[in-house]
Amino acid sequence: MRATGPIVASEQLATQQLSTLRRFLQYLRPYRKEIPIALTLVLIGASTQAIGPFLLGWSIDHLIAKGNLPGLLLLLGLLALIYVLGISATRGQIVRVGWIMQRLLAQLRQDIFLKIQSLPLSFFDRSEAGDLMSRLLNDVNTVNQAFGQTVAQMLGNVFSLVGIVIAMLTINLQLGLLSNLVVPLMIFTTSLFSRWARARFRVTRQTIGDLSAKLEEDISSVREAQAFNRVQVNIQEFDILNAANRDANVEAVAITAAFLPSIDFLNTLATAGVLAFGGYLAVTGAATVGVVTSFLLYVQQFFRPIQILSQFYTQAQSAFAGLERIFLLLDEPAKLQDAPDAEEMPAIQGEVRFENVTFGYNPEQLVLKGVNLHASPGQMIALVGSTGSGKTTIINLILRFYDVSGGAVKIDNIDVRSVTQASLRRQIGIVLQDNILFSGTVAENIAFGAPYASQADIESAAQLANVHEFITSLPQGYATQLGERGAPLSQGQRQLISIARAVLINPRILILDEATSSIDTRTETLVQSAIARLLKNRTSFVIAHRLSTVTQADQVLVIQQGQIVEQGTHTELIEQQGVYANLYSLQLGANNS
Repeated sequence: MRATGPIVASEQLATQQLSTLRRFLQYLRPYRKEIPIALTLVLIGASTQAIGPFLLGWSIDHLIAKGNLPGLLLLLGLLALIYVLGISATRGQIVRVGWIMQRLLAQLRQDIFLKIQSLPLSFFDRSEAGDLMSRLLNDVNTVNQAFGQTVAQMLGNVFSLVGIVIAMLTINLQLGLLSNLVVPLMIFTTSLFSRWARARFRVTRQTIGDLSAKLEEDISSVREAQAFNRVQVNIQEFDILNAANRDANVEAVAITAAFLPSIDFLNTLATAGVLAFGGYLAVTGAATVGVVTSFLLYVQQFFRPIQILSQFYTQAQSAFAGLERIFLLLDEPAKLQDAPDAEEMPAIQGEVRFENVTFGYNPEQLVLKGVNLHASPGQMIALVGSTGSGKTTIINLILRFYDVSGGAVKIDNIDVRSVTQASLRRQIGIVLQDNILFSGTVAENIAFGAPYASQADIESAAQLANVHEFITSLPQGYATQLGERGAPLSQGQRQLISIARAVLINPRILILDEATSSIDTRTETLVQSAIARLLKNRTSFVIAHRLSTVTQADQVLVIQQGQIVEQGTHTELIEQQGVYANLYSLQLGANNS
């Protein structure tokens, strides 16, 4: 009964590996025409290796023993031609297989990147960017090392091994069977070590993912770490993850290091057996010296492919672990998909309705509870409430970053779930409190949502956003290169460029998340002026923390615990002397003090 667990685990491992390999091989389908050419070259290279020892042994018995020098010279010339042909075929196979594998791996990377781009935001809420980067870079690189660089050599060795076995059994059945006695031992040894290696390499792939996630997080937040004097703590946490990855790799290497000498020992054992038994057969006249010589050469060739295949098999365990992580990501359900009959969103007029909307990031905990709202085209809607009340969630549902749990979100009386996401978001602009700029030119950042916009349109958008003069003052103007996250621009300058980005796509619905916070008074004036132009004739939703910025809103929605508790204009809500009036009074008093 005790053996049942390991046996079942071994069967499950083999089944899982076979399934992973079968799925990986599906990437070979586009290269069906190239594969036969590569296999032909592999077969030619393997055949030339298998025929060499036979000819050398035959020359000893039939040419050297009889003093046939002309025949020997002719045979040596034939061997030279055979080996030149083999070398040429081997080179061709490596180039051809490498060409196929690198394109296969490029497609795998492309699939991972496309999957990451298409996953809903709910996936990223529970995933780390560094771990995703590790799958795209480290795991694919591990697959490349195992398959992309050695698969051609591995295929050649498989064919060589088959040819050698056939030649050995044909030349002398007794010596052939003796040489193959160690094969079951090799299979057992390889199976044993592969199970150990697979478990260890799984840990190495996981720990490198954790390490990458930690590294990405600490690099992106280095300023905060220094400001809060947390550098030493981050170093200690990184040391722990780094040590875990080191230990996992050391254990994996230790298994590999023990495996190869085991194969070498079996090689030596088989060589000694052939030498002893072959010598006996030669002395008794049951075999010629040439046959024994051929067998000794074959034994060396026989174990060389096995050693390489065994090494590849061990290395492949790391690749399988990486492929499992990759396929787990590729199998991640894209829950937020366009409906099969989804149509293009027509030109938006700007009417927005929430009809008894409920929603929760966690199904067991609702964030919005029966929300109803109506925004007429061109209205400015202010969302007011404490942190976590549901303001940002309302914005996310308008953009359809998430689907409602109940009810419906409609734009121009069209349920947003019935149209394609791209056509919906194409007509909605967004300016966040902390907008992200990207490495590239200023012009490329403004044209982020309209990459084919003309230079004239880009400059016109910048003028409307009050940032044209600043841009032209830069050393290279619109061609000035920005660093990661828009460095070295200030917060206000980044905000103005993000407004220009929204202006350029000419959205019918605009979303603002406290776009004037964290900037100086002079820049705030420019931002407010730019926003006023941007809001004109557009439906807008403004998340407001400073209530002084929403006094002109057509509607102010006060949200508490996922519900709209008050609704009206600024003046109407002040007169009600309710939650909004209390908040406004508190902020006004704080500002005056």
